[in-house]
Amino acid sequence: MASLNADLRQRPVQQPVSVAETNSDDSSATALAQVSASDSDEDDLPMKPSKPSQASDKTSEALDSALKDFSPRWRNWVIRGIFTWLMIFSFAFMIYLGPLALVLVTFALQIKCFHEIITIGYIVYRSYDLPWFRTLSWYFLFASNFFFFGESMIGYFGVLLAGTDMLRPFATYHRFISFSLYTAGLVGFVCSLVKKHYLKQFTLFGWTHVTLLLVVAQSHFIVQNVLEGLIWVLVPVSMIICNDIMAYMFGFFFGRTPLIKLSPKKTWEGFIGGAFSTVIFGIILSYFLLQYDYFVCPVSYDESKDALSMECERSHVFVLSQYNLPETIRAFFNLLGIKKTTVSVYPFILHSVALSLFASVIGPFGGFFASGFKRAFKIKDFGDTIPGHGGIMDRFDCQFLMATFVHVYHSSFIKVPNPQNIVQSVLMLKPEQQIQVFTMLRDKLLQRGFIENITTTTTTTTTTAI
Repeated sequence: MASLNADLRQRPVQQPVSVAETNSDDSSATALAQVSASDSDEDDLPMKPSKPSQASDKTSEALDSALKDFSPRWRNWVIRGIFTWLMIFSFAFMIYLGPLALVLVTFALQIKCFHEIITIGYIVYRSYDLPWFRTLSWYFLFASNFFFFGESMIGYFGVLLAGTDMLRPFATYHRFISFSLYTAGLVGFVCSLVKKHYLKQFTLFGWTHVTLLLVVAQSHFIVQNVLEGLIWVLVPVSMIICNDIMAYMFGFFFGRTPLIKLSPKKTWEGFIGGAFSTVIFGIILSYFLLQYDYFVCPVSYDESKDALSMECERSHVFVLSQYNLPETIRAFFNLLGIKKTTVSVYPFILHSVALSLFASVIGPFGGFFASGFKRAFKIKDFGDTIPGHGGIMDRFDCQFLMATFVHVYHSSFIKVPNPQNIVQSVLMLKPEQQIQVFTMLRDKLLQRGFIENITTTTTTTTTTAI
């Protein structure tokens, strides 16, 4: 964010202009210039680097000093490489700690991404004396997280929550509480409206909600993927990382042809090389992870052990299956003297190819979208938290899009009703309602002939014994 602050300071002072006089393409730049002009006091500058940013700057300066003999191009390459490996090892450590650690890390990263985006809006906002914008933005973040993350926790651990006296009301009335929280925020926003600044306030209200849609809703999908099994997070995240690294490597050494104007450094050579590498990497990683139940089993609560469980009966997606070879391939094998008509493959391997194609072909457009956003506000990065990479949002722009695709793909082609989740939902009912569900289910199974009449069976057994 330091680059954004410097950009604002260097701009010439402009007189305030009306909305009607402002060109739509230059409105953001003009608003930023007005902010710079109005904040003339040293103690009231629009963007003061926070302590984490200063620490990041010191780290970058230390690395630049240590690599002073390298050219700027190679210096950036080395710094970027060092922190790439640090992030990879940190992610591996989170996987080792388990699914709840991943959920907490996702929540923390989401807050940081929200902060980076909302701060850009705050720079424009500070030209007016309206102190409620940031407070309301963080309040809406809390309310939306309460709804989305609460939905996930109730869906998977409803019995555990309902069995705790303190959490039972939240599990039972979660949606009503969520609606009440949002309504309170809406009332607060209306009460904070200031005459002559309605347009700006409603623009920032929309800014906050679009940020929530991009960050909170999509991080919710990441949590859903984690709870469905670590493999649904580990493979897609690794694919995006692989594609980003390999596209950078191919572009660095072989890039000649520009890919898109939004990102002048992106090249077709990097795009194609990254795509090919991602498909190969996805197949290898998927095959390795499929050997362990820890990665493929959904997260559940085992009442007998009173703990989270990573054990399950494997879904058909993770079981080795036989597939008939196409006629063309069989004919080719016959020419070679190979009598093979079937092949054994894990279905997930085939799904991983689809995921890797999305990660390498469509995934980068999440980065292009972020590049367009940054160019619109004339900033280089969302932040400077990670030397050589920028802010957290600079690293997660493609990850959020990928997480949404995985959730939609899993829900459309993979997911089947989970009996354990259904039983948990029934156990959250009152005892008389549970008996009613049992009676209805028994009657339906009797009608369809799946079970025998228990009374008849018991009478026959007793008669035989006599």
